[in-house]
Amino acid sequence: MAKRISLREYQQGVMDRLQSAAAVAQVDARLGIMIGTENWLVDLADVAEVMPVPAVATVPLGFSWFKGVANIRGNLVSVTDLPAFFSLNHAGFTSMSRLVLLQPRHLTHAAVLVNRMLGLKHLADLTPLPKTENAAPWLGDEYMDSIGQRWKTLNIAELVVQPSFLQTGIA
Repeated sequence: MAKRISLREYQQGVMDRLQSAAAVAQVDARLGIMIGTENWLVDLADVAEVMPVPAVATVPLGFSWFKGVANIRGNLVSVTDLPAFFSLNHAGFTSMSRLVLLQPRHLTHAAVLVNRMLGLKHLADLTPLPKTENAAPWLGDEYMDSIGQRWKTLNIAELVVQPSFLQTGIA
């Protein structure tokens, strides 16, 4: 029989692994996530926590990509559906979907909803691709891995200052 683990223990384990990975001085390590059907990389220093998707309360007059707010340990956290914000098609969210809480230095009490976690990726294992013209401001460098999959870098600092990201509802 499989060992049972509490949600709190699971969350603490994920936090511990993220913190240890960030502390190991592997400056080329990035967190791999799936947004829609695309592979993205996020700097570990931009992520405060990764957790299963909690209950999210909708907010009236919010844009379709703004899922609402979630209660995370007594704090209301805004939740953005990142695939919808990027206008990406996907089959929806599953039990593999995760809530990525952003570092408060970027935006306090904010999280983005992603389709799934893909683990740690090292930039040394990826081949840089040429810059994309007229790319979204939050799109950083792009890479190709050894099996031909494309990886895009999500620039959290640039994403959270975009007026379109900050304006979550109809004014």
